Amino acid sequence: MLRARDAMDRAYAQPLDVPALARIAHVSPAHFSRTFRATFGETPHRYLQRRRVERAMFLLRETDRSVTDICYEVGFGSTGTFSRTFHDIVGSSPREYRKRATAVPVPSCFTRAWTRPAAD
Repeated sequence: MLRARDAMDRAYAQPLDVPALARIAHVSPAHFSRTFRATFGETPHRYLQRRRVERAMFLLRETDRSVTDICYEVGFGSTGTFSRTFHDIVGSSPREYRKRATAVPVPSCFTRAWTRPAAD
């Protein structure tokens, strides 16, 4: 499970599916899905979405790139899916998040802990 999760962390922007991740973990796809959820508390798909949104949050705070560019860079296939998923996880749209992101310098460890989306 850890190998598959590490692969998701490294290649979050790539198209990853359960059969490919199950091969990395050397188990069947059904067993992988059940075990991943039991181990990490969320489905593989939701974990991957959350990792993508976390990266998007960083890019929205630290760059002036467009929301569309960020959407595609982090691995989403459409801006609608990106915006909906971002809102579900963060509680605001990407544009709203960018507007309220603070410019006050704080240690990055505090920022990561405070802005990390909660697992469902």
